[in-house]
Amino acid sequence: MFTPIETTIGALLLHQATSNLLYQNGDTLGVSGFLRKFFSTPTKETLAVFVGMAASYYPLKTLAPQLITTFPPLQITIQAASATIAVGALVGWGTKTSNGCTSGHMLCGLSKQSTYSASAVATFFPAALITHHLVHPTLQTSACPGDRPCYTPVYPSLEKTTSIVVLAVLSVFAAQAVPRLIAKFTTPPHTAASDDGKQLPTTDPHPVAPRIATAFFSGLLFALGLHISQMAHPAKVTSFLSFPVMHYWDPSLVLVILFGVLPNLVQNKLQGFKSPPLFADKFALSPRTFKDVDTKFILGAAAFGVGWGLTGTCPGPAVLRALSQPIWGVLWMGGFWLGGRLIVEEYRGCGG
Repeated sequence: MFTPIETTIGALLLHQATSNLLYQNGDTLGVSGFLRKFFSTPTKETLAVFVGMAASYYPLKTLAPQLITTFPPLQITIQAASATIAVGALVGWGTKTSNGCTSGHMLCGLSKQSTYSASAVATFFPAALITHHLVHPTLQTSACPGDRPCYTPVYPSLEKTTSIVVLAVLSVFAAQAVPRLIAKFTTPPHTAASDDGKQLPTTDPHPVAPRIATAFFSGLLFALGLHISQMAHPAKVTSFLSFPVMHYWDPSLVLVILFGVLPNLVQNKLQGFKSPPLFADKFALSPRTFKDVDTKFILGAAAFGVGWGLTGTCPGPAVLRALSQPIWGVLWMGGFWLGGRLIVEEYRGCGG
């Protein structure tokens, strides 16, 4: 059912997650890219993002346990395992070929007014919607039980709303304050040579520890946003993809776009990228534009959309499900890795 309060708060947390990583570390929060780095060349910052996502369980358990995502039961059959691997591979190949998924292209790319990301979103959304309608023609999902239309709003109790707001405010405050405190009190000294050859103590302007803390809290906020908005649940996503059949349509994802993308857009407009991020020399922004869109890119974005439409799972929620259901995680992540390797081998075969 449509959950406007939870989804709005969750979307604002997604905004904070992507904004903090961008304006403190200068990086884009693209989960598919982070996963590939984790599998190939893991760094402390990459690991910190996923540790932060895993750590989201504990504040949720304390303040809002009812919002911890309950994933579909795991089916351990050859057919189910093969399907999970295949969908993971499709998403892996698609996100590798199109250089991103919903987090990097939609949450971050659209807010930067990237025509490259806009092309990806304009491709994978229709692909996901069409796939869902073809594969699940009844359009009914577990997120919309009963005879009431799925767009019927359901509101939490005052106590539940208060818990969610407290959790969100404390998490955002910690994400902004803790890295700054670490930078202030634990900046490691090093030496530099003066004109006369003497070693003088100086300070590293961009220490590693605050960047790791920022990555951790960005992962934490991102996972909290997925849980609270319920975008981590596959059925919640596929219910949105039931559009335009209104009885089975859950418009929650519209609020994610409105309160996740729009605040990022406003912040990018007001703050801009002229001044460097807090813990980096410059922003690591993609230079790609609409001119870089080619057939392979469109095919990749469409492939990701098909994989997303089949199961309602994109890389961010897949990480959370892998933490909750490790066997499923091994299968899906294994497929994701294999799918990404396919495009690497293709480039090698072409001399790239």
